[in-house]
Amino acid sequence: MESGVQDWLHQCSLPDGTELQEHTLKTERNMIIGDRCTIDYGLKGEDIIVCEFCTLNGSVIADGDVRIDNWCEINGDVVVAGDAYLGEGVKIHGRLIVQGDLDIGDNVQIDRGFEAKGWISIRNPMPVIVYLLLYVMTLLKIEDPNELEKALSDLFGDEEEDQNDTAPLLIPPNARLDMKVFSVPAPMCIGSGCRLHGNIKANSVEVGNGTTIFGSLRAHGAVGIGTGTMVHGNVEGEDEVTVAERVRILGDVVATSLVLHEEARIDGVIRAPKGVRIDRNAENNGDESSGNSGTGQPELC
Repeated sequence: MESGVQDWLHQCSLPDGTELQEHTLKTERNMIIGDRCTIDYGLKGEDIIVCEFCTLNGSVIADGDVRIDNWCEINGDVVVAGDAYLGEGVKIHGRLIVQGDLDIGDNVQIDRGFEAKGWISIRNPMPVIVYLLLYVMTLLKIEDPNELEKALSDLFGDEEEDQNDTAPLLIPPNARLDMKVFSVPAPMCIGSGCRLHGNIKANSVEVGNGTTIFGSLRAHGAVGIGTGTMVHGNVEGEDEVTVAERVRILGDVVATSLVLHEEARIDGVIRAPKGVRIDRNAENNGDESSGNSGTGQPELC
């Protein structure tokens, strides 16, 4: 069953209301960071789980518990409102403040000292992948481990659009996030009402409604942009790009083909070798869309 959890981690999901500020990735949900990620800013969320061999160049602030797996390095403080679990070889180059209990493994380094108001146990905590197995079963309300594979497929499969309201923020393994580029080797789903800084690169990108992205979008596959979203940069997709109504793109759009709502606006140049299709409001003309072959920029832009 561990393989099912690992497969579940190989995606990027930013829930509604996520904010990537100048120095912090912030959400009100739980956060799960896959192994071998490098993130050049801090994290703030409910429960925060960091898998092994990750490097975070910022502070970790949790309203719940924190689990940091083996051989991770945190170049900042770790502030935990609940319990903290630190695996073997973890390095914290700031201060550790824990309001609850602290489980700490071998060879842990904390440069500026620590404070824990609960019990302190010096032992190797439960491996994060085992904890995630229990976490996912609790999230999906599963009692039988044999049902886990099917439940994960139903919840996060390609045909399922409405994810669980409690689904966490997920960063897949081997992701690289810095002040300029948010790069993940997986499909990315960005929720509604998010504010993100930096250029986004992923296998494919789906953006919800009313999100603001201060940077460009680039995908190896398709790109979908929801109603009322604003992109302060270019949008590039090696497959079809779909732009919903009231979207504003301040740069160019490059795609194999483009589906563009008539109430969207693109300030730059459109390059779509297989054509542009304009989606129109049904009440305006009784038809959902009309074709527009060729390349170039529609008159509405």
